[in-house]
Amino acid sequence: MMNLSEILYQIDPPREEWRIKAKKHLEALAIPAGSLGVMTSLAEQLVAITETMTPEFPQKEVFVMAGDHGVAEEGVSRFPKAVTVEMVGNFLQGGAGINAFAKNAGAKVNIVDLGVDAKLDLLYGKGKVINRKIGYGTKNMTKSAAMSREDAVNSLEAGINLVIDAKSRGVDLIATGDMGIGNTTPSTAVFAALSGIKAKDLTGRGTGLDDAAIAHKVAVIDKALMLHRSGKNDPIAILSKLGGYEIGGIAGLILGAAYCHMPVLLDGYISTAGALLAVSMAPACKDYVIAAHVSHERAHKKMLEYLGLRPLLELDLRLGEGTGAALAMPLVDAASIMLRDMLTFEEAGVNPSCENL
Repeated sequence: MMNLSEILYQIDPPREEWRIKAKKHLEALAIPAGSLGVMTSLAEQLVAITETMTPEFPQKEVFVMAGDHGVAEEGVSRFPKAVTVEMVGNFLQGGAGINAFAKNAGAKVNIVDLGVDAKLDLLYGKGKVINRKIGYGTKNMTKSAAMSREDAVNSLEAGINLVIDAKSRGVDLIATGDMGIGNTTPSTAVFAALSGIKAKDLTGRGTGLDDAAIAHKVAVIDKALMLHRSGKNDPIAILSKLGGYEIGGIAGLILGAAYCHMPVLLDGYISTAGALLAVSMAPACKDYVIAAHVSHERAHKKMLEYLGLRPLLELDLRLGEGTGAALAMPLVDAASIMLRDMLTFEEAGVNPSCENL
């Protein structure tokens, strides 16, 4: 088991020489310059991460990190906390959005219990749920720290070691997902604390809140931010005071992917809160992240801009679970196929000076 300090010390950016090599190859393809747009930069990124000109991703896995939130007792969601464990049951039946989209992408779905407020012991024993439980939901962040600093580190290390284990099993590509009623509230609080942007300029509708409920949600986040004045240079403190077990776990997945030189598809708003924390701890890990989509949640675009990430898709999604990341998996495969199968001008016997190109 790797610990956080060991991992942070060993995360380096992908080697630029591989990106340059990919760029030269892509510029030589028998197509008009720039005609494949974002797919070109995606292909370059994949080469740089994997350090091969022919990357392939036959083994894909989605990690749905599940946890409950004490702040849900403040009425920040339309749904009760009990829905978290009920949705875990739906995932296990194969009836959720992530199940459908992951199946289409040829990806395995892993359900990870980091902090569901229910006993899932029978599911652990059957291997249906991965047990990384740290607690039965976080505490209410408007009254105390959501978790201890030790538990924040534990959540990060849980995500890190899940990726290391996946790598040892031959997994080539991972995707982040989440489940936790009320988790847009801590995600917004984390972003506000890291960025300095006011909560009123970030808070969205989450599960479909009306204007009055949004105003209440802003007040809840502001109360938590006033109680916990953490400096943005201490992301672990921000996670412990304002975050969630599953948000820490997602941050750990991203740190682990960077350590393992593995691309990680980032899902929506909750996952991007995890990415903000990961990048704050190890800036180089950003280069291993592929933003699958920009969601319909109000501040998600701002989060991605803050990180300097360009999303592959814009589909007005706001479901979470990893659904957006699973939908983007075929694009990753397409970028790798482009590198392997498309011919250069020279290979195709095409004269690039032809006026028709």
